[in-house]
Amino acid sequence: MNMIFERKLPIPMEVKALFPVSEDLQKIMENRAKEINDIFTGKSQKLALIIGPCSADNEDSVIDYIYRLRKLQDKVSDKIFMIPRIYTNKPRTTGSGYKGMLHQPNPNEKPDMYKGIVAIRELHIRALKETRFSCADEMLYPENLRYLNDVLGYIAVGARSVENQQHRLTASGVDIPVGMKNPTSGDISVMMNSIVAAQSRHTFLYRGWEVHSQGNKCAHAILRGYINKHGQTMPNYHYEDLVYLAELYEKSGLANPALIVDTNHANSGKDFTQQPRIVKEVLQSCRQNNDIKKLVKGFMIESYIEDGAQAPGEGVYGKSITDPCLGWEKTEKLIYDIAEAF
Repeated sequence: MNMIFERKLPIPMEVKALFPVSEDLQKIMENRAKEINDIFTGKSQKLALIIGPCSADNEDSVIDYIYRLRKLQDKVSDKIFMIPRIYTNKPRTTGSGYKGMLHQPNPNEKPDMYKGIVAIRELHIRALKETRFSCADEMLYPENLRYLNDVLGYIAVGARSVENQQHRLTASGVDIPVGMKNPTSGDISVMMNSIVAAQSRHTFLYRGWEVHSQGNKCAHAILRGYINKHGQTMPNYHYEDLVYLAELYEKSGLANPALIVDTNHANSGKDFTQQPRIVKEVLQSCRQNNDIKKLVKGFMIESYIEDGAQAPGEGVYGKSITDPCLGWEKTEKLIYDIAEAF
């Protein structure tokens, strides 16, 4: 094998012991899990906002940002349920660029997976303890889920992972909502098949164990736009797209039809400033069509303290080092606008 085995990393139970979930935190997790599940099963009419930085790059600025969300959450709690994004790993299909806190807990230092595993659990625990938020993360590596599975409130499977069988099988054994994104090609049937797989029972190999999953009935769709054959970004959040998805759900027989609209990525044409406009258009579609209103459960928004993104090594506090994000002033206004319009 053309690999260098450097060291064996700690098992999940050893890392969890460093930052355990107390009884008080467990109670917060349980209460939030019920609220989240109620949204995706239709028992609650609140909108879910999966909101935060493209990548969690700095513990202090991420926690600062989540504290700001906490203050807003208390003011809009009758309409909106926030799930902060703490995305700790970043897909890099070309091999270059920042791969997230899991790989580099300090973006200016070389990768260290041991420090990364410890850092991402500490960050999620700190958010839960200090702000009472269970947060969202992307399932980029299914085998790493057990380091965080007891502190997560929401999981997303990305556009480049949604066709992968191990992601689908692992999602079927998770007891919190898992959003399956449409692939970068835009083929909606791939996304729908991934939801079918995630909602079904399976027997498979996971971390050396034969496991039996019960199916995740809150697995659902995330529309994030796509790239056409000419390399152009194409949106899929317009009225016709939402009607089409509602029709597919009706024919599928899937439990709990649900959609989260990703307002950035290809939907925004990679222009982060378009996110408020996209939210408002989707809410207008909800007002025009009751099937769309029942289907749309919320939004995924990329937001941080400062507008845009910074160059490597620039060192701006609270400004994304990966994809550009909506700054705090625009974010605060958008959240109030959603609460008023919904």
